[in-house]
Amino acid sequence: MGGSLAGLLAAHVLAGYADRVTVVERDRLPQGVKPRPGVAQGRHPHVLLEGGQSALESLLPGFLVELEAAGAPRVGMPSDLVLWQDGHWFRRLPSTTHIYTGSRAQLEELVRRRVLTNPVINVLEATDVIGLLGDASRVRGVLLRDRAGDARGEHRALEADLVVDASGSGTKAPDWLTAIGAKAPYEETIDTGLAYASRLYRGPSGILDGDTAGYYVYPSPAQIHAGGALPLEDGSHLVIVSGLRGDEPPTADDAFVTYVKRLPHPPLHRWLDEAQPLSQAFGYRQTANIRRRYDLPGRHPAGFLATGDALCTFNPVYGQGMAVAAMSALALRDALAHPRRTPTTRRVQRALLAASRQAWDISAGADRKMPGATGTAVDARPADRAADWYLQRVQARYPADPVVGHAFRSVLTLSAPITALFAPPVARAVLFRPPPTTPAGPPETPEE
Repeated sequence: MGGSLAGLLAAHVLAGYADRVTVVERDRLPQGVKPRPGVAQGRHPHVLLEGGQSALESLLPGFLVELEAAGAPRVGMPSDLVLWQDGHWFRRLPSTTHIYTGSRAQLEELVRRRVLTNPVINVLEATDVIGLLGDASRVRGVLLRDRAGDARGEHRALEADLVVDASGSGTKAPDWLTAIGAKAPYEETIDTGLAYASRLYRGPSGILDGDTAGYYVYPSPAQIHAGGALPLEDGSHLVIVSGLRGDEPPTADDAFVTYVKRLPHPPLHRWLDEAQPLSQAFGYRQTANIRRRYDLPGRHPAGFLATGDALCTFNPVYGQGMAVAAMSALALRDALAHPRRTPTTRRVQRALLAASRQAWDISAGADRKMPGATGTAVDARPADRAADWYLQRVQARYPADPVVGHAFRSVLTLSAPITALFAPPVARAVLFRPPPTTPAGPPETPEE
């Protein structure tokens, strides 16, 4: 259910085990690199973190070469960006990780092109799933309706040995499970009320070119306005600004530019004075973290799995969604191929949840500290409070300390486990050395 990244990559994995894999997609798939209506954040900035890059390359060998050939910018961190957080500019130290900042539409089109060449996989476009077939013990398929027809029109059944929910954060699967006598998953939620707006610009020659690929201000409890500019494959930049509940960024032309002045980041506003807007501004407000706990005991039927945003939705400001979609498909592949463990529904579902756990810990851990955060998972556990003291010391050092910065970036980009922050060289710097001096102003060039 769903032909976005999570659905396409799950289909790719399952094609190695099934006679037929059917992807049911509510949209008509675009021809070429175009945003799909069903991707609510499609016009906003997306990044592919290093953990996602590794997963995609493992699933689709040669994919990163194709991505670079298509022009997706590969941005080094921290050397290629002017960054600011909690009152500090980051040193532009040599890069220890890279992210791809091309459009979501481009990356999805490249994945779609690779995956749908497999004759085992077919797509039902412009088709809604409106329910599940089966009972509390087993899901046996889905109930479909053609989107071009009348809402009261004929329904048809599609039987299946396995149903995978990759329908995104707006999934209706919990309700459908209840309708067949199963139990809806418990939902953990954290909502800061963050909202953002994005607009496409093209800058004059020499600005945001060469040594500086982008700007970014990170949000924090002390700095609720955030945003920046990131490069796209065609040489333009997507500018994004964000605020919290009650102070949402506007989408009107002049008001959008004025809102940028709230950032403690003068280079971006100066750049906008000379840049040419290429689009209107688009807003987005559905940014809650939601984790659906299908792994917990209860009446969860066999033959049903959830993946991607249908399983775990993150605040998009952290840029984790595409990486976790790829990492979840890799976890699905590994669980099915395990030489000694039978891939039961519950066992595989736990593997999918584990693939998203670190991203959840990062986004939920940061968001529960934001002012006005609400939800069922806002209250920190004693273990969380104990870790906060150490992590605050990490964050105070990573803008300028090469050792701490390397470790923290590897964790944030999902390429190393959180335990990397406790490695002896990192722990010595965190526990025994004072925070190093950060630049007094925005550094214009990378350090050698």
